[in-house]
Amino acid sequence: MRSPFSRRHVLHGMAAGLSAAASPRLAQAQGASQPALTPGPPGRPGRHRVDEPAAVEVNARPLPSFDIRDRARVRFGALEYRSGLILTSSFSGFGGLSAMRLDAKGERFIAVSDQGTWFTGRIVYRGREMAGLDDVEAAPLLDAHGKPITATRGWYDSESLALDGSIAYVGLERVNQVLRYDFAKGFTRARGELVPLPAAARKLPINKGLEALVFVPKVMPNATPKAAPPSQPLAGTLIAFSERGLDTGGNLIAFLVGGRTPGQFSVRRTENFDISDAVLLPSGDLLILERKFSWLGGAGIRIRRLALSDIAPGAVVDGPAIFNADLGNEIDNMEGIDAHVTAEGETVLTMISDDNFSLIQRNLLLQFTLVD
Repeated sequence: MRSPFSRRHVLHGMAAGLSAAASPRLAQAQGASQPALTPGPPGRPGRHRVDEPAAVEVNARPLPSFDIRDRARVRFGALEYRSGLILTSSFSGFGGLSAMRLDAKGERFIAVSDQGTWFTGRIVYRGREMAGLDDVEAAPLLDAHGKPITATRGWYDSESLALDGSIAYVGLERVNQVLRYDFAKGFTRARGELVPLPAAARKLPINKGLEALVFVPKVMPNATPKAAPPSQPLAGTLIAFSERGLDTGGNLIAFLVGGRTPGQFSVRRTENFDISDAVLLPSGDLLILERKFSWLGGAGIRIRRLALSDIAPGAVVDGPAIFNADLGNEIDNMEGIDAHVTAEGETVLTMISDDNFSLIQRNLLLQFTLVD
């Protein structure tokens, strides 16, 4: 049964996942309406698609420490562990979480699953620590005709998400395409429009293609005039990173889409790490989340800091690692990262993992304070 959204759903929904860079266009979206949500069934085994909007109950178990070998340790490179959750749900479509964006307070979120699904909701805090998720809702990503994108063969591997006010960009790795959604036209019931990409983007590896998206605003969120000059060379640019599309030098291919200087650049690849997500900090630095796996070496993740000012067509950019973790820590297939600034002025990084709907993997939600 469907009925119009209540105003509470609209206001909560439009706040979900919108970062501190949100523009006045958000206000236009608050009048949008959607079908009312009804609780979704656990679903049939092996079926993870979401074809209709549904309310989702998510259970959360706390992770009191990050280091399995030393439970008292809280400092990891430039990061300090705050809290973590293991997320589970009987809703069969819950999982595969590949990207997440938070509002300015780090509470409301919007995420995408690699099965072509939106997830929105609210992180519940107990003091500075995460305690659970509430108001969680799932809805299918729609195509230009209003049908779930999964109705088209190959259109489901939604791996990346970037926000520009009420505009959302979603990257589809399987087909190396980007969809643009105007949340002012129905929030998660908005229809996706294809974003023109360079021809080289279509040549990326099918399962190692577009993996991370970042939109560069005209003014950095929470930035001071000194940290973010009024004229940002990449303002209005969508940066698209490949997971493991390699140039002739063996470095990771990335694209500048739109803006004043569109083109292609590379991120230096080291130690066999691949890109899984990225986030822009108020300072103008760009953090890239990376991961690697081998049967002999196991799994690992790291975060590297890049200077946004170094990025330009033809450039090969590099930066120091500020965080490393392996299977001696509470990690999984970490695929999403975002940042927000607390009322106390702390920069908090939030990471989420993609469990691939596997019984031996986990949906983890982790938070750290960036201390350096």
